[in-house]
Amino acid sequence: MHAEAERHNPAEIYDTFFVPALFAQWGPVVAAAAGIGPGDRVLDVACGTGALTRAVAECVGKEGSVVGIDANPEMLAVARRKPLHVEWIEAAAEALPLDDQSFDAVVSQFGLMFFTDPPAAMREMMRVLRPGGRLAVAVCDAVENAPGYAAFAELLDRLFGKGIGDAFRAPFALGNVGRLREITRKAGIPDATVTRHKGKVRFESIVDLVSTERACVWTLGGILDEDQFTRLLREAETALRPFVIADGRVEFDMPALVVTAQKGEVQ
Repeated sequence: MHAEAERHNPAEIYDTFFVPALFAQWGPVVAAAAGIGPGDRVLDVACGTGALTRAVAECVGKEGSVVGIDANPEMLAVARRKPLHVEWIEAAAEALPLDDQSFDAVVSQFGLMFFTDPPAAMREMMRVLRPGGRLAVAVCDAVENAPGYAAFAELLDRLFGKGIGDAFRAPFALGNVGRLREITRKAGIPDATVTRHKGKVRFESIVDLVSTERACVWTLGGILDEDQFTRLLREAETALRPFVIADGRVEFDMPALVVTAQKGEVQ
């Protein structure tokens, strides 16, 4: 495990390692999908440490305003240290403490699959949108479409059983257009659109990929012990070798599905 990762709490691990490797690239994509521009008032739901919030703040400029909401106080503590003009609020996505019709756009990336009640969260997002306002919500595509992570999940199946592999697959649970359409239907958003966008995973090495998972209690760090991670790292050097590029970095596709919708003028 990197010494740096070992010293950090889970939110810092997420921000220091997962954001650059996976999530930072998606902020501009989701902001564009929501049509965010100068002067807009925007809500970022499940904002985490602010990867998407930063991109949104850049889009709205000084004339706009941004609110970031997350249920995890550790994530918000990291977000608040960033030089962003954002109002940060601790709250659940299913019960937003915000007025009806108060935002021009609502966005969320890689949080919906962890919500207790995804349709309720989507209903709340639409509630706080003004008439004509835009929604954009990103989730991970199916793990099969992220070949490096698919190989990693299969390695976990082989080494520790399918229960462990499936725990790793949990963030990819909504990577299915049909499931997303069912959620939006239950949320009362029948005209939502789901589109697939290309993305990449990039780690400095196989060791970095496995060590990041080891350090984060929200992923395998809460399941596997030190001896198991030692074995996993040894086996991953072979299993992930097809995804190592010339300089030793690990790189593979990881697309996302983005749900978009517009609130009707009369609600």
